[in-house]
Amino acid sequence: MIAPSILSADFARLADEAAGVADADWLHVDVMDAHFVPNLTIGLPVVQALRKATAIPLDCHLMIEDPDRWAIGYAEAGAYNVTVHVEAAKDPVALAKNLRAAGAKAGLSVKPNTPLEPYVDVLKHYDTLLVMSVEPGFGGQGFIAHVLDKVRTARRLVDTGHLTLLVEIDGGINPDTIEAAAEAGVDCFVAGSAVFGADDPAGAVSRLRDQAGRSRHRVSSGGGR
Repeated sequence: MIAPSILSADFARLADEAAGVADADWLHVDVMDAHFVPNLTIGLPVVQALRKATAIPLDCHLMIEDPDRWAIGYAEAGAYNVTVHVEAAKDPVALAKNLRAAGAKAGLSVKPNTPLEPYVDVLKHYDTLLVMSVEPGFGGQGFIAHVLDKVRTARRLVDTGHLTLLVEIDGGINPDTIEAAAEAGVDCFVAGSAVFGADDPAGAVSRLRDQAGRSRHRVSSGGGR
């Protein structure tokens, strides 16, 4: 699955930019509040407008303080998946239940240096695990390779039935990094500049999807590195 990040899109033309990647699996929406991360982007009104402008499922990544208070509004606005940070949530188990009750899938994100193991039981209540492969806050950063150890751990937990969720990665995903992430076990790849910085965003989505699919197939057939 490929989820283009509108953080790298033209904010003055978001409806057109979304239309240009109509075959994407999800449309990734980075919500930042200038408190949890040192940047300010967009909020609920933009998500509400996007929901009316595109049929692509919206994948809202809330890099905000107090998600227990604010996240439900994004679910109620029609977001397909709402992801909160474990570092910010006060009661992540209750929040997951509330997001699902409001009609969304519940996602939990971990920063690059946040260990996964303390939150395995919490993740049993979630539909998506978003592993950050850059420090959250800004687009265009370089890929942090050591987070793939967390991806591999999550993949094993899913494959052995301990967790039932989709493994997503966000940060520095491009043609040079997507294969390693796919081989580690990622299901959904957030890509910003690799899609919206391309001359043909729709073609970039298709090529990234094909590249990831080939890598996963090599691993499943025993040909992985």
